[in-house]
Amino acid sequence: MRKPARPLRVAVIGWVTAAFAFTVLSLPLAVNAEDQPSVRLAVLNFGTVNWELDVIAEHGLDVANGVSLDVVRLANKNATSIALNAGDVDMIVNDWIWVSRQRDAGFDFTFVPYSEAAGSVMVHPDSGINSLMDLKDKVMGIAGSPLDKSWLLLRAYTLKTFGKDLGELVEPAYAAPPLLNVKFRQQEFDGVLNYWNYTARLRARNMKELIKVQDLLPALGVEGRLALIGYVFGEQWAADNPRALAGFLAASAAARKIMLESDDEWTRLMPLTGAKDEATLIAFRDGFRDGIPKAVGPQQAQAIATAFGIVAELGGRALVGKSTRLAPGTVWAGQQ
Repeated sequence: MRKPARPLRVAVIGWVTAAFAFTVLSLPLAVNAEDQPSVRLAVLNFGTVNWELDVIAEHGLDVANGVSLDVVRLANKNATSIALNAGDVDMIVNDWIWVSRQRDAGFDFTFVPYSEAAGSVMVHPDSGINSLMDLKDKVMGIAGSPLDKSWLLLRAYTLKTFGKDLGELVEPAYAAPPLLNVKFRQQEFDGVLNYWNYTARLRARNMKELIKVQDLLPALGVEGRLALIGYVFGEQWAADNPRALAGFLAASAAARKIMLESDDEWTRLMPLTGAKDEATLIAFRDGFRDGIPKAVGPQQAQAIATAFGIVAELGGRALVGKSTRLAPGTVWAGQQ
């Protein structure tokens, strides 16, 4: 078990701004290659984070920012979590619910927001479904499980807005994201709530977007935009490896700047994304760009804390364990 969390004192301010700048105080990044610190990052073999990592590799952004990035691609999310807990890697991609539960268990893991990209409720364009309440008695496909964050936020939204739990109005069908899209296009589902990149595929096929998950937030009292996943690492590791962390986050910010500004970069990335046509590639590109955090700080940390309380109420112990509030330190103090 890693040492309990302690205050992190690293001369770093922020890591993403509106222009995706990264400022490091007293941490020189221009070093000889043999002196560069390394970051060992475990990710899913098929995750969209690989697009950003490919941009980092293609442009040598890790080396340019004084760090050597070693990417370990694993088959499933549990494998990445086990690797981090075992100390086999320095960093993974996960969500704030997992981080909060780990902190409650005594680990010192912390979270830097990576993406605000979220899915939408999609329906068939000729379905006559124009609002969430029109889904009553319909079959609705949901990515993952009954404990999916987006599904819980959607249920909380309908409870607050309409006084009715959508989970009790529809016939939910839980499945893996690729299967959901297939069944939806085969007309087996009337609506579907899928992850953002699978939603992008449906959008490219002119399916109808009923509501975006991000658009649920104001009614739920969540201010600003909500990051759903982020880079996760130990506070002690960050304190011991400030140059490595600073260099990695600078490389990440530089990669996103390229992905935000260059359409040609997306053309290069097309084979990696799995897009079979230009419409799907554009949907991926626009969805990824929309999910890039424009600013990271106290407001986003508060949004995460508020959202945690909402999903904890509906998801219960099966989702968040014994805690009903976000564990202190879940969002990295060095970026607030």
